[in-house]
Amino acid sequence: MATGFTAQAQDVYVPYNPDVYHMIDRYQIKYGNEVPELQTAVRPYGRADVADLAEVSVRNARSAADQFNAEYLLRDNWNYTTEGNNSSQRPFLRYFYRNKTDLYHFENDHFTLRVNPVLHLEVGLDNQTDGVRYVNTRGVQLEGTIDERFGYYAFIGENQAQFPGYVVDRIVRDQVVPHEVYWKRFKGDGYDFITARGYLNYALSKHVEIQLGHDRHVIGDGYRSLVYSDYAPPAFFLKLNTRVWKLHYMNLFQELISEYRRNTGDRLLPKKYMALHRLGINATENFNVGLFEQVVFARDEGKFELQYLNPVIFYRSIEQALGSEDNAMLGADFRWNIANRVQLYGQLMLDEFLLKEVKAGNGWWANKQAGQLGAKYIDAFGLGNLDLQGEVNIIRPYTYQHRDQFTNYQHYNQPLAHPMGANLYELIGIIRYQPIPRLNLTAKAIATRYGQDTDSLNYGGNVLLPYTSRVSGYGNEIGQGATTNQVFVDLTATFQLRHNVFLDLKQVVRRSDSEVNTLDSNTYFTSFAFRWNIPQRVHEF
Repeated sequence: MATGFTAQAQDVYVPYNPDVYHMIDRYQIKYGNEVPELQTAVRPYGRADVADLAEVSVRNARSAADQFNAEYLLRDNWNYTTEGNNSSQRPFLRYFYRNKTDLYHFENDHFTLRVNPVLHLEVGLDNQTDGVRYVNTRGVQLEGTIDERFGYYAFIGENQAQFPGYVVDRIVRDQVVPHEVYWKRFKGDGYDFITARGYLNYALSKHVEIQLGHDRHVIGDGYRSLVYSDYAPPAFFLKLNTRVWKLHYMNLFQELISEYRRNTGDRLLPKKYMALHRLGINATENFNVGLFEQVVFARDEGKFELQYLNPVIFYRSIEQALGSEDNAMLGADFRWNIANRVQLYGQLMLDEFLLKEVKAGNGWWANKQAGQLGAKYIDAFGLGNLDLQGEVNIIRPYTYQHRDQFTNYQHYNQPLAHPMGANLYELIGIIRYQPIPRLNLTAKAIATRYGQDTDSLNYGGNVLLPYTSRVSGYGNEIGQGATTNQVFVDLTATFQLRHNVFLDLKQVVRRSDSEVNTLDSNTYFTSFAFRWNIPQRVHEF
């Protein structure tokens, strides 16, 4: 079993996996007042915090499924806890799987190493395309710590895939594979690409850490994020986390790709930068509120604006002092746990805001705001391990757009917030049920009303377009353009064979009713997957 971890700042993070993070969020709602350090609106979470939560959860588990989940979290974060039993009774070839978690691991008083294979094999059939749709991912993941203050993580995967028709339509529109960077053709209508993430972490003090690398980040407690989501690919970043008293202050500086064009040869892609900070406050044991601000900008010859490195300044004031050419956004979020059973959460994001125009209610184009309100209900109606979630998202036209690709809110041609961009209403309902410890059943329904662009006119939904090409200065309303009503349903059964080895049976139904003609607006996609140390690949747009 692991040696105790004494530094308070995090070393390594739990890789972002929505299914695992739902499990963590479930126990944060039930027992979070005993682990106040875990502020769930900033993701990924540190392994030490999750290990603390797992220790509380395993002591309070009332069902076989909760006991299984808590022990899973203990095993997955074994080098941050002294509780639980992760030793394997039957190691493979003496050196492999000496614990229940890792293909290979090593630990002593100063150094830990965890090495695991990554495999995702998926096959499916789609009514819009001919032949088998598939995903074939092979890779490796390694992580560890040095001297209990320095952490490292790396993931690399080689992928070949043929996607359902609606995903191919998105690839054709944006010229990128969702969630990925460079790609090339594979056997006709397939795609070949490499996925890579990695970072280094160092605890500067008991309460401050610094992180440098390539990875995704998520801000918010909702299923969607209107601030920063995991839709876009990993980007280069520098992050500071400061956690003291009831406060969690996060600074994130990123280098983004402002535009990706195919077949440009060996040329550097144009860059832009983002600076973001969020202050989270535990106002009470059960109520957390956050204030955030971010700015996207570019300079000649790819230079970083050094003034944005100030970690405690108001970005909008700097932007105005410099000439107000950058794209500044700000807002707030909250999370309220009620009776260890219900969580209310929400976000408000202001891209542009002029109170006079908002009060006028005349649809001014620069009234660019987004709002979210949602709720989670754990062990619903007294039925153990039945979890419900409902969420509403509203995003006005032209939100996230800006003058050009150097200041809009996207990276590598992909939105940094909502995957469908803007100009939408959205209602999400999720049912999760764990009837036995190893089986999880999930039903998701996402109903969206949004406006599509027509005749090359910009109605405010596509983040990649400049707001200077807008159709009108006034009279803009959500759903304008070709109003489209879309329903996306995902039914998934997941069985865990052993630690982090999963079988998925999935049915996706996507129905779209639009004012513009489409060749085939309805999708029926059935798939079966084998996953090893990797989350599901989903395309919920």
